[in-house]
Amino acid sequence: MNIAEILRSHAEDCPDEIALVDVYRGCRRTTTYGELEQSIGRTVALFRQSGLNTDDTVLLFHPMSAELYIALAAILRMGLTAMFIDPSAGRRYIDRCCQLLPPQALVASSKAHLLRLLSPALRRIPLKFSIGGRVPFAHRFERAARLDYDDMICSCESDQPALASFTSGSTGEPKAALRTHGFLLAQHRAIEESLGLTPGEVELVTLPIFVLANLASRVTSIIADADLRHPAAISPEPVVAQICESAANRAAASPAFFERVVDFCEERNILLPTLQKLFTGGGPVSPQLLDRLQQVAPNADIMVVYGSTEAEPISTIKIGDMEGEDRAAMTGGRGLLAGQPVPSLDVRIMNDRWGRSVGPYTTEQFDTVCQPVGETGEIVVSGDHVLSGYLHGQGEDENKFCVAGTRWHRTGDAGYFDSRGRLWLLGRSAARVDDDRGALYPLGVEQAALRHPHIRQAAMVAHRGQRVLAVTLSDQTEQPDLASLLKSLSFASVDSIRILKRLPVDRRHNSKIDYPALYRLLEP
Repeated sequence: MNIAEILRSHAEDCPDEIALVDVYRGCRRTTTYGELEQSIGRTVALFRQSGLNTDDTVLLFHPMSAELYIALAAILRMGLTAMFIDPSAGRRYIDRCCQLLPPQALVASSKAHLLRLLSPALRRIPLKFSIGGRVPFAHRFERAARLDYDDMICSCESDQPALASFTSGSTGEPKAALRTHGFLLAQHRAIEESLGLTPGEVELVTLPIFVLANLASRVTSIIADADLRHPAAISPEPVVAQICESAANRAAASPAFFERVVDFCEERNILLPTLQKLFTGGGPVSPQLLDRLQQVAPNADIMVVYGSTEAEPISTIKIGDMEGEDRAAMTGGRGLLAGQPVPSLDVRIMNDRWGRSVGPYTTEQFDTVCQPVGETGEIVVSGDHVLSGYLHGQGEDENKFCVAGTRWHRTGDAGYFDSRGRLWLLGRSAARVDDDRGALYPLGVEQAALRHPHIRQAAMVAHRGQRVLAVTLSDQTEQPDLASLLKSLSFASVDSIRILKRLPVDRRHNSKIDYPALYRLLEP
């Protein structure tokens, strides 16, 4: 089945229902399912007239908007592969990704076409389409509006490629994560069930994959009026206005994004009473942030979603299911509670051998390398919405292994299961501190440090033979009591605390510590 067929069925059943709300040229714009279907069909006509054929790859460089999802749906409908690259990663990264998976077409905003001046790989792409303005040697995307509707939907096998994205390449060469039509359908079902997507709901969205799930579930998506390339630096005022004006009852964003919204609401004594469901993930979510969110959105059920590029979601937990002893454990260095694994996945804790290839295993062998309840190790997952491999097999020795012929994914995260079958996170396996005092995972120490009222960010690293806690302050004018903070972290044998102006974080969510960059920052 082609996942785009779901959108056509919605257009037939409820053509006047609003599918998307975004900001276009400074004004609020709505797109119904009927309008979306007509635009998708005309875009199919444009692509076919331009010479694109089934199995071609189309690179998309455009912000979250109606145009992005019209182009994406047309690509899926034709049996093409949609390709996404982070344009801020630099020319070498873009060129390397285009070498791994050469695109036959580029669909980009007129501004993004400027990247062609820097990237030989982009200049070599045969077909080019410009959204929003005229660009030399590029077809205007808007020309589709003058074409007749094309009802083509390619019948796709479950293993036919649908969407490709790339890992950051921060620890080596980028890897191409290739999702099939079958994978996208399985992921949609998992998201729909885990997040309780219900037709007629209205959600503020910041993450592209959730818009696709919402479209398939008839949930109206309000695309946040913000620069989503930098979640930790957004201007929160227009986002709060969107929530209030549209009476949104759902919102999904990274912790860094919600930090900005909460700061704004607290400063101005604003409440968001229409919100009934909040979802956050993509990085560590502290209990302190969850409590602040609950104060700002008093009627909301707040859920933390744990997942990764290769497996989304893996587990979920609601704030109401976190008990007093759970909170004490989280602030006492035991890690972060990530909740019960989603039913469609098999999740295990394996002996931590990160950095070394493992497997293949028989079922019996796998059981012997998996940890019992309460013991720490690598989090590994298997299931229909777990990416089974990478393009050309690149990176699979590091991240994949087989058990009795079944493919498993190594998340790179460390954790453990408690006696109730709930998953706890301890941080990245690669960030583990190993010294003569034993092994120490960073996340538990960092969350314990965040209890201190003056600490805004914290990162635990080994530096020159010492256990160093790097922190930033919530108020630069106040000096924290470092002695008392060190004493509270005695369980981790922290040697020293370094106060920095900033801690480097991941580009996508601005929520995860970039440990390799932090090591470089600590050097004189």
